[in-house]
Amino acid sequence: MDGRRGFRVVEHNIPANLQGRNIILGSQSPRRLELLTGVKLPFIVKIIDNIDESFPPNLPVNEIPIYIAQKKADAYLTSMLDNDILITADTIVEINNRMLGKPINRDEAISMLHTLAGQTHHVITGVCITAKHKAVTFSTLSSVDVAPLSSSEIEYYVDAFQPYDKAGAYGIQEWFGYVAVERIEGSFYNVMGLPVQRLYRELLRF
Repeated sequence: MDGRRGFRVVEHNIPANLQGRNIILGSQSPRRLELLTGVKLPFIVKIIDNIDESFPPNLPVNEIPIYIAQKKADAYLTSMLDNDILITADTIVEINNRMLGKPINRDEAISMLHTLAGQTHHVITGVCITAKHKAVTFSTLSSVDVAPLSSSEIEYYVDAFQPYDKAGAYGIQEWFGYVAVERIEGSFYNVMGLPVQRLYRELLRF
């Protein structure tokens, strides 16, 4: 017991197929770090800067996240060891077949949020699980209904939270999610940037 009556501290049982493996999160996103930590599997973060995240202009929007997640994984391959398992991911916001990535400045962030206000959009995360001689990819889609927002509300959020590192210019775990998101269909954590339930199940099968 841990000193509090009725509570017991239990170490997480690492699945047999992951024992002795080095799980690596190839991402600098603090949200992905937080979400993967919640799964209670040991992992390290390894960041390679300036990975090319371009994609073919004719690529369907729903295929873009997996394409970029795979490109991120490719950048790590030459440095991977035989017992490494690498996780890379990319998240986009899609509305009316238009992709919204990370805004480059205040004006673009405000424009993105005006586009999302009062509408339904999709958040798509592509994930690539990579070992030295094996890879599995998948994507997860969540639908998000956003309430109408005034210009002052949008400008307040952008100025207060500066969401320039977030696809679609918002974080659902922030003020925007509390006051603007009416409904979600699908994984909440996918909207944050990593569909951890699906990822965990895929790791068990990897």
